[in-house]
Amino acid sequence: MTTGCKTTTFFLTVLSGLLLTILGLTQQWPIWAWPTLAALLVALPAAAFKAAVRRRGQVPITFEEQLTAAPIERQEQHIRHVALPSHWADYDFLVSATVRWHPLDTSDRAPVLNPAGLAVEAVLDRARAITEQREPSRASLVQHELSGALSRMLPDSTGHLHAMAENVTLTLHQHDQERLDKLASVRKDKAVWEHQRKYEQSKRKYLGEDVLRDTGSAVVWWLAKNDDHVEKTVADLGLLAQLTSAANNTDVPERLRDLIPQPRGEQDNFPGRHDAPYEQEQAPTAADHFADALNAMGFPQGDPRRGMLAKQLAEVIRTQEQHETADAVLRRFDPPATYTPNHTAPPGHAGGETGLPPRT
Repeated sequence: MTTGCKTTTFFLTVLSGLLLTILGLTQQWPIWAWPTLAALLVALPAAAFKAAVRRRGQVPITFEEQLTAAPIERQEQHIRHVALPSHWADYDFLVSATVRWHPLDTSDRAPVLNPAGLAVEAVLDRARAITEQREPSRASLVQHELSGALSRMLPDSTGHLHAMAENVTLTLHQHDQERLDKLASVRKDKAVWEHQRKYEQSKRKYLGEDVLRDTGSAVVWWLAKNDDHVEKTVADLGLLAQLTSAANNTDVPERLRDLIPQPRGEQDNFPGRHDAPYEQEQAPTAADHFADALNAMGFPQGDPRRGMLAKQLAEVIRTQEQHETADAVLRRFDPPATYTPNHTAPPGHAGGETGLPPRT
């Protein structure tokens, strides 16, 4: 029976005796009942103790078991800023820690040695096996890894003691940390620059090999960029032809040269400007001369009479079998969307494609 059980039995016996005494006084028991009550209070706990001993059995306790184990002697040594190699040459980690150890042999026959030195050596060997495989840019992560790896008591290489480390800190030299920060910044800038360069190359390839491959591709691209505004795209045909030819280092096709805006075309609408000498290298066309004539007669741009006169002039030119010149005049002074060349219409035909009355 355990000590707790014995204590509980004793208190229950005392409590039972007090209750029975109070009951006997209130009920006025006879005198012979009191010795019987006292015998029962003594016999019942003794019988309970004896039954518990028989049920449990007696376990002998030796003297050695009663002796308290001798405490393990642990000592410590502080180390600060010990250089350990990293995975990069010339970038060392600086380790600081509290090294703890306890000797395995404390008898008089144990050899004389320096346990602090052995413990520090054992801890640094374990730390070096980790740091020389890690990059210096991850010093904070390696510090936590070392804290876990050095937190266990392990025997040293000589087998004389067990050693561990606490309060492990890992840093770098200040100049090394500054160099690493600069290298990281340069790598990030280089990555951004490479991304921008590839983006520009992709954009140039898209424009050169797809958009500006020919005038037709440029017209379709420009039409999509202007939300299907056909009028604006038609007005920019000459510009697109020039842009496509320049992108491919070729001349503008002959069939598209009449669409190119001329220096003395419709932009020269002010009186007196038509008397200025020509700045273009090639000789002025019939459309250029007709534009000068309209400006001299005082028909400004936007005047509907310019289109009417251009249609009449084109009909006259067709009588001379100069259909290309007539078409050039109409394209310049009459909207292309409303004009369709008619090379077969006889001179002076009423109506036709232009809807003009015959000349008389």
